[in-house]
Amino acid sequence: MKVIEQSHVAPPPSSLPSPTTLPLTVFDNTWFYCRYPAKRIFFYHFPHPTHHFLQTTLPILKHSLSLTLQHFFPFSSNLIIPSDSQTEPYIRYLDTDSLCFTVAESSADFNLLISDSQDAKIWHSLVPNLPPPSTEQNNTQVIPIMAIQITIMPNSGLSICLAFKHVAADGKSLHHFMKFWASVSKNRANNKNNSSLEHSLPLDLPSHERHTILNAPKDPKIIYLQETQDYVLEKVEFADLIPDVYPKNVRTCLVLSHEQIQKLKKWIVDKCIETTQYISTFVVTCSLIWCCMVKSEQSDQGDVVDDLCNFLFFADCRGRPEFSLSKTYFGNCLASYIVVVKRDELVGNNGIVVAANGIDRKIRDFKSDEALGSETLMLDYRELFIPGKSILVVAGSPKHAVYETDFGWGKPKKSDKVHHVSCTISLSDCRVGGSGIEIGLALERSRMANFMNIFQEQLDNICSM
Repeated sequence: MKVIEQSHVAPPPSSLPSPTTLPLTVFDNTWFYCRYPAKRIFFYHFPHPTHHFLQTTLPILKHSLSLTLQHFFPFSSNLIIPSDSQTEPYIRYLDTDSLCFTVAESSADFNLLISDSQDAKIWHSLVPNLPPPSTEQNNTQVIPIMAIQITIMPNSGLSICLAFKHVAADGKSLHHFMKFWASVSKNRANNKNNSSLEHSLPLDLPSHERHTILNAPKDPKIIYLQETQDYVLEKVEFADLIPDVYPKNVRTCLVLSHEQIQKLKKWIVDKCIETTQYISTFVVTCSLIWCCMVKSEQSDQGDVVDDLCNFLFFADCRGRPEFSLSKTYFGNCLASYIVVVKRDELVGNNGIVVAANGIDRKIRDFKSDEALGSETLMLDYRELFIPGKSILVVAGSPKHAVYETDFGWGKPKKSDKVHHVSCTISLSDCRVGGSGIEIGLALERSRMANFMNIFQEQLDNICSM
């Protein structure tokens, strides 16, 4: 790995008032528990030498990023944490702020990087490090929110990797940003002589209006959510820049085709104890993976401490009538829900059905849940990740359409969250198109072998019926 350039990219001069600030909402505050930056990587076919990229592509990418940051300014801003416990943290943009932008060259095999099975550490050098926090007067903490690294694999491909503080935005906001940047870049590359494109808007602008959350009607559910802010802020804790790499873990990407998903749906609906005529792709996918993960956990570890298995997922609240938010709302807008099932039920013959019933029930509850998952918000998430706890967290969504992020080089050859821990899986749309789904996960090598055997057996048994 050779670093070619380290620079900073900012919104165009005088394009934003300085300072520009955003308060954090209850949905943002939950992510103070997230010890490490969220990381997302995109791989693209790019059959050109490094000097071609530096001379022709990089200037367009950086200028397009600057234009994009004018509208998505929190990603070039800082998180401000005042030392005064009475003053809540907030996001602040100053005209001196910018986003850390690294360009590197790697001799790694591009085809290996985009393969479906690999060592988890193989992507580590492609991930940017966020600049360290700094301290202003009165001991106010200033924490950078995003860094980007582009890595060239000469004559084969490139990667774009983002690391960002989840407290600033959720996955929907991130992918809105990426598609906006990609679209501006593609337009400029195709119309180099048309300067008016600098002001064209390829996608809907993000909405930074959050007063409907901050000043929602004082009904019981909103008061309850607001009261949790103090509880969460008391536990603000940012980790040092410790790489969250598990060298023994291997990563894999599973693909469920549309046909397999339909067979899973029919099989689960036919066996469901609870009356249901429809079950979603999310439910059947997560039920299958959760059961296989618990079974592999049991076969890998022998006796497991906890008899209860936990499944944590997130639901988008942008459509909630009490908030009246734009569909392009920028920030976090996720309620969290935990499904708890006894281990012996999950590893039994009807484990997938039990899991599906539990997840589907929580999703149906969300639609009428007056507390918006705030009983989960009140939890100290660290309690869910202590040794012996069985926890699986699902991140991402096929609805984010990550494979529609086209900078002008075609769709990504691969995209995933860069996670190295066995308690997390990621979901996305399928790179080959259609209605399939991709599942990314990382496990210790021997457990991955157990998981793959169990997964394939379960899938074969169901789809052969």
